[in-house]
Amino acid sequence: MTASTDARALLAELTGDAACTGTWSAPGRANLIGEHTDYNDGFALPFAIDRRTVAAVRVRDDARIRVASTAAPAPVEVAIDDLDGLFALPPAERGLPEWAGYPLGVAWALRRTAATARIGVEIALASDVPVGSGLSSSAAIEGAVAFALNDVWRADLTPVQLARVGRLAENEAVGAPTGIMDQMASFCGQQDAAILLDCRTLDVRPIDLGFAAAGLEVLVIDTRVEHSHADGGYADRRAACERGAATLGVPALRDLTSDDLPRAAELLDETTFRRVRHVVTENQRVLDTVARLAADGARAIGDLLTASHASLRDDFEVSCPELDTAVDAALAAGALGARMTGGGFGGCAIALVDADRASQVADAAVQAFAASGFAPPRVFTVHPSAGARSDRSPAIDSVEA
Repeated sequence: MTASTDARALLAELTGDAACTGTWSAPGRANLIGEHTDYNDGFALPFAIDRRTVAAVRVRDDARIRVASTAAPAPVEVAIDDLDGLFALPPAERGLPEWAGYPLGVAWALRRTAATARIGVEIALASDVPVGSGLSSSAAIEGAVAFALNDVWRADLTPVQLARVGRLAENEAVGAPTGIMDQMASFCGQQDAAILLDCRTLDVRPIDLGFAAAGLEVLVIDTRVEHSHADGGYADRRAACERGAATLGVPALRDLTSDDLPRAAELLDETTFRRVRHVVTENQRVLDTVARLAADGARAIGDLLTASHASLRDDFEVSCPELDTAVDAALAAGALGARMTGGGFGGCAIALVDADRASQVADAAVQAFAASGFAPPRVFTVHPSAGARSDRSPAIDSVEA
């Protein structure tokens, strides 16, 4: 069964009818390099992956929205006109299961952002993006729903504008203080490429990766240690970055270079300095990775990935024993480079490996986890893929607001 088949089956179960207005999907993402730089107006190099969330949609004859997921026990339904009031409440007072905050939050954010038709919808979600793993399952939900409602509600927003909608939903409706990298990668990704994202301007430049031509694959090692961006660890890191930028007199850490680090060490407490040092050096690693890909090819970037992990582990302190074990095992088994990917505190590591050694590296990770007494990791490959898209039905054109 595919996510598309599962979403359509759930929609039929929800409505008692096999009719479907259309399906939309959006991928998870892996970040090749550039972690915790997005909310600092910096640079990142993510790519959309070949694992997706699908939204199967059917238009209703009233102004209500009902969402359901194959991963949840019961659907959630609200009136479209009640969205503003609902999300004005603190999360604990909304009476919503956590997962429903994402699709309903997108609906709320879209209506805040653009003029929309007032058309009721049934939305059934299915996904093969692992939840809580650092592959941005949340942005995949946001993308599938945003692209669906953009069509059905005739908002006529661009993918970049929809990425802003997704970020608004995640920041204000869900309460996760994330940047916009995840949404930009999921909504704007391209086949066989990463995107160089300038998080200040939201300019996007496709960067050919050349992994297949170089005989390489990206191996994901999912530690199965779930994390949440709505908890305090992520917010604490973001606050430290904002504090560092304010003390150093710049709008964002993007405006610093390595030449500013000695002054930063004098002005900042040790913890804040290390947070700042990670962001400054990580921005440079992103630019160096792009330059090496162009000049020397994919095999030249492994040490930059590994240096990124060391910085995330030591300076930003968002790794965990399982992630460190995954990275160390992959490198010992011959990976060219490896690092945690995503916000941290759990989730996934990625390893750049020779395609013909991928199974050996995977086995080494599994064995290392067993030796450390950890639960077995889930290991699989991902490939740079296209971003959010619609499989639009002509039925949409005849829908009346």
